[in-house]
Amino acid sequence: MPVSRRMVGTVFVGGALVLTLSALAYPAMLGVENTSANQDRIIANTRYGPLTEADRDFVVKVRAAGLWEHPLGLISMRKGTTAAMKEAGEHLVVGHGRLDETCRKIAPELGITLPNQASPQQQQFVATADSKSGQEFDATATAIMRVTHGQIFPVVAKIRANTQNTLVRQLADQANDTVLDHMTVLEKTGLVNFDANNFQQTTPPKLPKDQTTPPPPQPGTPVLVLNIPKDLQDLNTASPAPSPSAG
Repeated sequence: MPVSRRMVGTVFVGGALVLTLSALAYPAMLGVENTSANQDRIIANTRYGPLTEADRDFVVKVRAAGLWEHPLGLISMRKGTTAAMKEAGEHLVVGHGRLDETCRKIAPELGITLPNQASPQQQQFVATADSKSGQEFDATATAIMRVTHGQIFPVVAKIRANTQNTLVRQLADQANDTVLDHMTVLEKTGLVNFDANNFQQTTPPKLPKDQTTPPPPQPGTPVLVLNIPKDLQDLNTASPAPSPSAG
């Protein structure tokens, strides 16, 4: 029995699963006691150009996205009921594995501390999807991932347009390709309810920062690596194939 559009459109109902990708900040970790409301404020001058609060938050945000989307991709490869769902999982794993490698390379150069755990909200995304099975898993995972990718897409564009830091600009270029690829493969599942998706993207509920901010890593803890399976090393996530069209 096919998954109904109603099921796809209602998987977000309930207080436990709420969607927002508010700006992440690490004031205590970075020695900034009061985070300015002005994201354009320069917090460091580096040899790659000035680093603003928005730049720093973007690097942390990309890392945090991988910390929940990479494992959800692995789960999708295992639990997805269709070839399209499994393919979406593969692209999640590879795309975020590559983005994470970039984050881990540039963070020390820019003096940015990376989290080793996703935020409580993001961990709940994974738990919610993983609690489902069969077609309900496909619908729930697709809805969560498509909404969150739609929310972050304009953030990537804004960073790319405004940053003066060359490393952050390169990460934004890579993130733009990756997010576009992920939205494309998710749409190929046929499970995206665009009306419900657009509503969730444009009316996210506000959550306290402790729910949307990844916890700081323990001192001396090695930076977690998001590995790409050997059989997926050559998967192309930079040039997404277009979604199917009529005609």
